[in-house]
Amino acid sequence: MTEKSKEILDKIADVIIENKKHLTKLDSAIGDGDHGINMARGFKEVKEKINGNNFETNQELLKSVAMTLISTVGGASGPLYGTAFLYISKVIPDADFTVDSLIEIGQSAVDGIQKRGKAEQGEKTMLDAIIPAVDALKESKENGDDLEEALQKCKAKAEEGMKATIPMQATKGRASYLGERSIGHQDPGATSSYLMIKTVVDELYKYKD
Repeated sequence: MTEKSKEILDKIADVIIENKKHLTKLDSAIGDGDHGINMARGFKEVKEKINGNNFETNQELLKSVAMTLISTVGGASGPLYGTAFLYISKVIPDADFTVDSLIEIGQSAVDGIQKRGKAEQGEKTMLDAIIPAVDALKESKENGDDLEEALQKCKAKAEEGMKATIPMQATKGRASYLGERSIGHQDPGATSSYLMIKTVVDELYKYKD
């Protein structure tokens, strides 16, 4: 099971690195212009860390990822994503993923980010992609959806949440300094969060059989 998690994290790192320019362009409009650079640097280190070490459990693996992101990603994103992964490390199972375990993982990420960043949905942050994704999983559980259905709904809601940041006015982080000028731009943090969620869903989809 740890190997599967390593493969997923390795793919997340690849996707973030591939989107370095895109994330930087988004951040240049409303932030410091370094989100893509910082995230790519951090996930390059994550790739080296997870591929250069053996981990007995998913908990150990995710904690290592968390510490790596906190120490290598600059700006606000490193501590926020690092805390999210740290919270995930406390609940992630070593068994196969289920809708229930994914809800727990997603909610832990939200809890970690909110504790660290004091943000809520609707403030033009990474949470605008993550919270709708977690809510979709919760709704799927209530509806009795299978894992495949739940994953697709989760990804769709994360994308909707990311795009919903475009008309929002930022009230957190560097973008909040722009006031109304932050309106009309997609949030880079919500974008990197969506890319991670999409990658997790796509990778888990490979294992569905």
